[in-house]
Amino acid sequence: MGLFSRKSNDTPANPQMTELGREYAIARRHGDRKTMGRITRQLGTSGASENDRNSFEQGRDAYDAIPPIKPTRNRRKGR
Repeated sequence: MGLFSRKSNDTPANPQMTELGREYAIARRHGDRKTMGRITRQLGTSGASENDRNSFEQGRDAYDAIPPIKPTRNRRKGR
């Protein structure tokens, strides 16, 4: 693998928890506190194991690694 290769062989132990972590990261980026609270409660009541929490963090970190898209400038403003 190269120096800047993004490929990794880290497969999550629980794909459902990985997806839940991704949803949490999306909600946090968009400021959706209701969804963040729902996911936090769901994670707390499920009695997740250490592997599940690691999968959750992998999904969250994978989405956080993607840089946000800057909105284009509206040049028509003020005309």
